[in-house]
Amino acid sequence: MSGPLHVAVTPGVSVEIPEAELGWRFSRSSGPGGQHVNTSATAAELIFDVAGSAALPPPLRDRALRRLAGRLVDGTVTIRAEEYRSQLRNREAARERLADLLRTALAPPPKRRKATRPSRGAVERRLENKKRRSTLKEGRRRDW
Repeated sequence: MSGPLHVAVTPGVSVEIPEAELGWRFSRSSGPGGQHVNTSATAAELIFDVAGSAALPPPLRDRALRRLAGRLVDGTVTIRAEEYRSQLRNREAARERLADLLRTALAPPPKRRKATRPSRGAVERRLENKKRRSTLKEGRRRDW
């Protein structure tokens, strides 16, 4: 479970974040659970400093900072996992969520859409269809 976090950005590009750049904090999980939940710190918070990471190349770091701007607090992102009763499973869940978050944040931007115009025939067909529907509905009207 421990070790570097591998993030496959695109089929040819991947980033490896060393374990030293990942910070952990543990606390009690919220919600029901009885005696066990009151005594064990099973909730895991994973803290990753995006702005200060040496593992991310500068262009990817800038892209991640731009895309994650709403989630960052002083350049760091925090992921909290508390859905499992085991601290180990919550740690794995937090690592998975961070990998998914970074994968989407580091992905290259989509290709720009090339503006196109409908063909003349398509425009004529659309207008003809509109006329046909209009006359059909006009025929349903009652004359009072």
